[in-house]
Amino acid sequence: MSAQSAGRPVQTELGGMPPRLYAASPSRLLAHVDCPRRYRMQYLDRPRPAQRVQRAHTSFGLAVHNALRDWWDLPRERRTAEAGRELVRSSWIDVGFRDPEQSAQWRRRAQDHVTAYLCGVDPDRQPTGIERTVSFVSGALRVTGRIDRLDDRDGELVVVDYKTSRRALGKDDARTSLPMALYAAAVWKMFRRPCLRVELHHVPSGEVVGHTHTPESLTRKVDEAKSIARDAQRADADFAQRGVESALFPPVVGPLCTWCDFRAHCPEGQAAGPEKSGWAALEDEGAPRATEV
Repeated sequence: MSAQSAGRPVQTELGGMPPRLYAASPSRLLAHVDCPRRYRMQYLDRPRPAQRVQRAHTSFGLAVHNALRDWWDLPRERRTAEAGRELVRSSWIDVGFRDPEQSAQWRRRAQDHVTAYLCGVDPDRQPTGIERTVSFVSGALRVTGRIDRLDDRDGELVVVDYKTSRRALGKDDARTSLPMALYAAAVWKMFRRPCLRVELHHVPSGEVVGHTHTPESLTRKVDEAKSIARDAQRADADFAQRGVESALFPPVVGPLCTWCDFRAHCPEGQAAGPEKSGWAALEDEGAPRATEV
């Protein structure tokens, strides 16, 4: 069935039909919360506006994540802390830095951080999953994401996420994290085993911040995600009809605008302040968390 609205065809819902699923990653959901304008440019605009060149802190974070992922693929006898140093070197991404000297400096730091972190990791305790894709459906929402590590600790499944920013973790970061709660819910659904523990591992400091959810707190987080998804789905439908003329994608102007990958296409974001350099997050302890990997 169809109707006409402003000369445009509008597909209507058939009575009794289940609602259309909204599929999203946790990152997509949070993008809509942080700034609907950026969400539109990143996920809806076709062709998608060009993004700025990858920043140095992203290159740093990816190299650390890749090394910690590949370490578990080594034969058991080669799983040493020092092996992590070579894995960082071989996976280093030389993009976004001020110059080769700064890149080399931060590569050495990454190597030191990974080596120190791996000194506290038991090489015999093989994780249940490394960079495992997980997914679940709740109501009209389908969530899909990828977790850094999934541990099985004496029968308890634990979601582990690596952090590499300069900023230290806060005591409530794991408790309030929507992505971590959604990952735990997805693991519970897929493995048919309770998963309540989530941990953020800050590789540069070795600090671990964890939280043990309850079934009720996970349900609240899933409900939060479903609420965000409903708003995003309505905005997506409006965009399908009105395109960039849709009024449902206002910019959220603030400090994040100076870091935004799409600021070249957003006059309001440009007016918020000068763009941060590609390596600013490496030197700025006050960098917003949205710049973290």
